[in-house]
Amino acid sequence: MFSLFPSRAIAISVLGFDVHWYGILYLISFVLAYFLVPRLQKYRGLSLTKDQWGDILTWSVIGVLVGGRLGYVLLYDPRYFLSHPLEIFAVWQGGMASHGGFLGVMLALLYMSRKHKISLLVLADIAVIPVAIGLALGRFGNFINQELYGTVTTLPWGMAFPGAEGLRHPTQLYAVAKDLFITGVCLWHLRNVKLPLGQTAGIFLMLYGVLRFLLEFVRENTHSMVDIVGLELSRGQWYSLPIVVGGIAILMLAGRQNDKIRIY
Repeated sequence: MFSLFPSRAIAISVLGFDVHWYGILYLISFVLAYFLVPRLQKYRGLSLTKDQWGDILTWSVIGVLVGGRLGYVLLYDPRYFLSHPLEIFAVWQGGMASHGGFLGVMLALLYMSRKHKISLLVLADIAVIPVAIGLALGRFGNFINQELYGTVTTLPWGMAFPGAEGLRHPTQLYAVAKDLFITGVCLWHLRNVKLPLGQTAGIFLMLYGVLRFLLEFVRENTHSMVDIVGLELSRGQWYSLPIVVGGIAILMLAGRQNDKIRIY
């Protein structure tokens, strides 16, 4: 009837209904964002109401879930889901792509910036803090599930994972540290550097893209490598490059803006 921690992936089972760790961690991320963003807005001169932030958060959550799921479906295993289309909606089975989540959040923020007539750069500067925290919690979920581990290592902190031979890099914990580091850098920048607007968001994208690209070198590759013009990289690495380019583009755009300019 009721079971606590029946498996690694499932935290609670009640009357046959399973609550996965992913769901709990996503919920924690969204709750933290709801309480955090109203406190961060003062660093960019905003004074939105809780209802307005609730509206922005709701659409951002939709962007994360829809973008993350469709990103995984289209970027990592489109043939499988083409043959099993109903499983596209089975998000409780896992399978979310951070790259797709980024795109989903970006579209949601663009829509919200137009609806509430707020600078997109200002909104992005604030949003990247809870996004980075959410990414860290998501990777901790990967660690709980013992998935997305790294390659074989002889380092003293190597870990054993079910179904994997030898000791492996705990790349999930590396990713948690990466995302918390990005959170700290972006929070410091948001609080201490007012202009140019959008620079915090640009720094977030550049840091995430570069560090994710490097982390892929010690992560066990579960999908085939991709060779483009003779350069063979993992899918995660190829998908990280546009994020770095996007960060550079935002930094360049931010450098041309001032505190009176609003992009709707």
